[in-house]
Amino acid sequence: MPPTAPHSARPPRQSRSRRAETHRDPAPTAAASHPTVPVVPAPTIAAPSTVPVDHDEPIEDFGVLGISPALVAALAAMGIDRPFAIQAASLPHSLNGRDVLARGRTGSGKTVAFALPVVIRLAASPTPARRRPRALVLVPTRELATQVAATFEPLAATVGLRVTTVFGGVSQVRQERALANGVDVLIACPGRLEDLVGQRVCSLDDIEITVLDEADHLSDLGFLPAVRRLLDRTPAVGQRMLFSATLDNAVDGVVQRYLHDPVRCSVDPTTALPARIDHHVLTVGTTDKAAVVAELASGEGPILLFTRTKYAARKLARKLARDGIAAVELHGDLAQNARDRNMAAFRDGQATVLVATDIAARGIHVDGVALVVHVDPPAEHKAFAHRSGRTARAGSDGTVVTISTPEQRADVDKLVRLAGIRPTVTVVSAAHPLVSELRGPKAALLDGPFEAAALRPAGTSGGQATAWAASSAPSTGGRPGPRRRRREGGCSSVRPPCGPTGFHRGWRCHERRNRRSSDTIAPPETDSARLGHPPPVAGPAPPSQGEQLMAKGRESFEKRRLQKVRQERKAEKRDKREQRKDDEITDAPDQEALMERFRLISEQRSAGALTEDQYEVARKEIFVALGLEQEENA
Repeated sequence: MPPTAPHSARPPRQSRSRRAETHRDPAPTAAASHPTVPVVPAPTIAAPSTVPVDHDEPIEDFGVLGISPALVAALAAMGIDRPFAIQAASLPHSLNGRDVLARGRTGSGKTVAFALPVVIRLAASPTPARRRPRALVLVPTRELATQVAATFEPLAATVGLRVTTVFGGVSQVRQERALANGVDVLIACPGRLEDLVGQRVCSLDDIEITVLDEADHLSDLGFLPAVRRLLDRTPAVGQRMLFSATLDNAVDGVVQRYLHDPVRCSVDPTTALPARIDHHVLTVGTTDKAAVVAELASGEGPILLFTRTKYAARKLARKLARDGIAAVELHGDLAQNARDRNMAAFRDGQATVLVATDIAARGIHVDGVALVVHVDPPAEHKAFAHRSGRTARAGSDGTVVTISTPEQRADVDKLVRLAGIRPTVTVVSAAHPLVSELRGPKAALLDGPFEAAALRPAGTSGGQATAWAASSAPSTGGRPGPRRRRREGGCSSVRPPCGPTGFHRGWRCHERRNRRSSDTIAPPETDSARLGHPPPVAGPAPPSQGEQLMAKGRESFEKRRLQKVRQERKAEKRDKREQRKDDEITDAPDQEALMERFRLISEQRSAGALTEDQYEVARKEIFVALGLEQEENA
């Protein structure tokens, strides 16, 4: 790769809807806008653009790029000692401010490849007095947003930057609070971010760096129109980077419109899989499939099982849990707290098996996943590559097993051919030795159905919920609000977290004084108990606040229902009255026509055309119709 000149002389560009953006007045300085508030600048880092890098030689150390020792130590703590291929190819350009269009296989370290330049460039620029987002990372799913934030946070904490996440499926109150407190790096899903921008809760006017992660998946989910609208709101002269495992034609429009002379970095073919993966296709009978899957899932884990539908994932996870296997599920029907709870249980080792749909096929990184099982083969080879990439990450080994029935054999053959792999195909049953070999050591079965530990949401800097269980230490990222702490039985004080007893030890803990512990303070002995009489029967407990609200709701609903019934009955009676009036008007005799008929039969009688009997019958019919028959009889 030839050396590239620094990007400081690049011409400015303007988007269609923000052409006047570059002509606005410069933002006021901290001294002018807030003269009495001292501003503490973030730690500064030497500009990396001044560090000469020979692009023709492989980069073996992050220090060659001019990265500070503090960030190198943070990377080492994350288990990253030397740059991966995608990082070595893109970092020299992204650190110099160039737009980057990068492609690398799943698990190749793309997140660090764009997190490092974002953190370094923001730390080297002055922090504004009004701390609005200066870097934007757009991702397609909530799980990927959480994973990217987990990579950003240790790096950002090293240089004093703040990171938060914004995504749907959860209340936006915490996200609004985090944005109001000041944010440097914003990791967001397009839908919720567009809502917050429309509500004027979030501003993108100060964005200096924009990153699109998994751009092809953003296109597959239909987010590209929202991505374009969000990019139009960012300044046109900022740096923009696009990273993905695959780059399809759908994102070409975004590249042509928003990236200026991007450096293209591609270190792997489009569907490349890690070379250290051992692929197997197990052909099973329809009746043996469940037993083979259960046998593969009974290992010590971590084991990742993929199904095609949410119903199949839920059914399989619950069946394995009933059989004593520590299995949890992950799919789109779960609420966000349930997703976080199950992912935390899988990461922490409480659960050995995660049954997931393709929602977990991108961006979910769990260390040590040695076995990935395609219970239902995916529909396309790209999904196969992303699923399989959950193992053998960062240079480790892994095994991928595809379960195939005889009816699926042709589809699986086409799938692996498009994926560019040559798996070992074996016809097996549950008792086959290969199944035990792929499973590894068998885990001990649980006594009862497995259930993941509860989550205690914490207001971390990333805006995520943190796993909390009785056997683990409390989260240090924040504590839930007073109302939730009271509901969970803890202390509502705003002081530091309570001790093991659940009560805060500080002077502000009035709840400790107002509570009694039944195992330390015995209730006073009553006269009835002293005399041997049976204790009085307690009356019904007063309804709780929730029961009172439910009763009021039912009463209000019943009133509305009765009012609606009365209105319908009134309308029905009114319609009947109108119908009767219409019928009376329609059935009323035409007197003129009857009188004309009477004159006619009288003429016919005079002319002899009618006999007396015929005339009398016709006359009576006319008189009855006119209502004159009764008068005549009278």
